[in-house]
Amino acid sequence: MAGGSGRRRVAAWAAGLGLCAALLALLAAVLLRAYVLRAPAIPRLWARRGGTVAFSAGERLELKEALRGAIKIPTVSVSPEDLNTTAMAEFGNYIREVFPAVFSSKFIQHEIVGKYSHLFTVQGSNPEMMPYMLLAHMDVVPAPPEGWDFPPFSAAEHEGFIYGRGTLDNKNSAIGILQALEFLLRRNYRPRRSFYVGIGHDEEVFGQKGAMKIAALLEARGVKLSFLLDEGSAILDGIIAGVKKPVAVIAITEKGSITLNFTVEKEPGHSSFPPKETSIGILAAAMSRLEQNPLRNLFGHGPELMTMEHLASEFRFPLNLIMSNLWLFSPIVSRVLAWKPSTNALIRTTTAVTMFNAGIKINVIPSSAKATVNFRIHSAEKATEVLEMVKNTVADDRVKIDVVEAFDPLPISPWDDQTFGVHILQRTILDTFPDVDSVVPGTCIGNTDSRHFTNVTNAIYRFNPLLLKSDDLPRIHGLNERISVENYEKQIKFLFQLIKNCDIDKLPEPHANSHEL
Repeated sequence: MAGGSGRRRVAAWAAGLGLCAALLALLAAVLLRAYVLRAPAIPRLWARRGGTVAFSAGERLELKEALRGAIKIPTVSVSPEDLNTTAMAEFGNYIREVFPAVFSSKFIQHEIVGKYSHLFTVQGSNPEMMPYMLLAHMDVVPAPPEGWDFPPFSAAEHEGFIYGRGTLDNKNSAIGILQALEFLLRRNYRPRRSFYVGIGHDEEVFGQKGAMKIAALLEARGVKLSFLLDEGSAILDGIIAGVKKPVAVIAITEKGSITLNFTVEKEPGHSSFPPKETSIGILAAAMSRLEQNPLRNLFGHGPELMTMEHLASEFRFPLNLIMSNLWLFSPIVSRVLAWKPSTNALIRTTTAVTMFNAGIKINVIPSSAKATVNFRIHSAEKATEVLEMVKNTVADDRVKIDVVEAFDPLPISPWDDQTFGVHILQRTILDTFPDVDSVVPGTCIGNTDSRHFTNVTNAIYRFNPLLLKSDDLPRIHGLNERISVENYEKQIKFLFQLIKNCDIDKLPEPHANSHEL
């Protein structure tokens, strides 16, 4: 008995020691990955430079007033059939007036596409260098004046901010690109590398008459782009929980979309002797099932994993340990990300019931009920997969499902040390924004005009060079959209420097004293 008991104690001690050794090994691995090893990053190929172009007082006033003038033009798009084309034509006349050097340059060709969109071809001095493209749009979503501090098309200036629809989405880019080019031309700068500037007029309503036609025109001409830069993400300041410094997030893909109509039809009747289930009840139950059963969590299957890995060292303790060891903590992180709508949108295909219509009178059982649901598709799924999962969730043959529109997520653009566009963007961000150390890949949860250009380049990057704080995000498409004059000046400096940076022939060797981003 005593011998058996002793052997058991020895075995227990051995098991305990083994467990402790395993835990210590695990802890060592966690600490090693957090403080010694780094997630894959892009080698920094340039040392950060001291500053960028300095605009004169006159130029600073000019760029501000050029944007304000554009904001005052109500280029609203409501639907593909409902555009304020009068304002869009006025916008075309306006840019001719405020950017005379652009329109008079002998090496810039201007074309109007789809009646109201604009395509500029800037012919570089070296035709052997592969061109790139800067993309923006002039149209804006409707802005009823109720709730605004200043009328949405007044371009009012207040306490260093310009208020108005389009200040963030996306006249700031449309005017900013042309303003940067105007300033370069006045300094007698002739780009070596050719590039294109596209300004669409219907991005907010799918871009089928503007950007889509521009893309088709370039494709027909055999154009291939080294990269394309469009709106999308930005420099996020205080938005990513646990990260103190501003982070430049460049979206390397954007989510797909599928919109479905759901219809239930039943015999109408009098409300005094209702059936067990009405068309409204059946459809409401189906919509509830969709909301109560979200599509699967796909954290780790898209660029959101790269975002976290690249940012790992920027997180405060203990988040830096967790984010550096997603091989261990991924299940926990994925559940935490699902709590907030803004981060939940990054890790799954989202479900949004956007319209519900039924009933004609208080005492009449309606003959039909209709609902519309929009799904934004994660990069790891396809529209056909989402449709099949939705049918399985609804699981009711009485509910008819029709596809309104659908397109798959955009391909993921390259993010590696051989990609010209990524390094140019990284260099220009570091040149322009001294407080930014981290440039990371991400996902654009909305949709942009850039999705129409996949046949002319595989390197599409969505980045608006603006510093955004948490209170800026609801202003986009919301009330009191505004941009600070300082922020807008930075955007133009970024674009000015970007065009100059693109004129290098090839990427240099990694900088000897670089640190990983």
